Amino acid sequence: MPNAVLVAEPEPSTRGFLERHLTDDGFDVLGAAACGEALELAERARPDLVLLGDTAALDECRSWSSVVPLIVLGAAEADAVDRARALDRGADDFLSRPFLYDELLARIRAVLRRTAPVAPDLVRVGALEIDRPTRRVTVGGTRIDLPAKEYELLLKLASEPNRVFTKEELLREVWGFRSLGKTRTLDSHASRLRRKLARGGEGPFVLNVWGVGYRLLED
Repeated sequence: MPNAVLVAEPEPSTRGFLERHLTDDGFDVLGAAACGEALELAERARPDLVLLGDTAALDECRSWSSVVPLIVLGAAEADAVDRARALDRGADDFLSRPFLYDELLARIRAVLRRTAPVAPDLVRVGALEIDRPTRRVTVGGTRIDLPAKEYELLLKLASEPNRVFTKEELLREVWGFRSLGKTRTLDSHASRLRRKLARGGEGPFVLNVWGVGYRLLED
């Protein structure tokens, strides 16, 4: 799946420029908006990286997520002190204006490589085991055969088993959808996955949090 980038940039022409070129370079641009609107979207959509064009919004951004990578696009007059302060406040990188797009692209890719989690070969969640190299799933020792999308949905939920993943996140990261729409794809796959995992006599798994999304386990 392409990495999802959110552009929180107050200047409309720069915003459009970044949205267009990042899309051309294979990124899923979740939205391009002024900082306040963009950060509201970020809380729902959980991007893989945020480009932040206003250092005043840095603390607000870090208040909803301490782990999403963040690159600050600083003002033209920004100096080494501004850079150090932004990094100290939680930015992962800082690039002053005017910037070269190719340099920004290289920095985005470097930050994503540096912050990407290393997925374990064997995922254990209670009685549930997922062997990633063989795609073998068992519950209490009982093998559960899953088609590709149900397996990918399970793997995503198992990455943080107690966290509620929004429908928007799951449709984007498992199916590659850009918007939620009126599709029942997620609900039907989640329902089938829940029934299959129940065959192992454990659970319940794949819990529907009404109006929000799904999580693998209760807290």
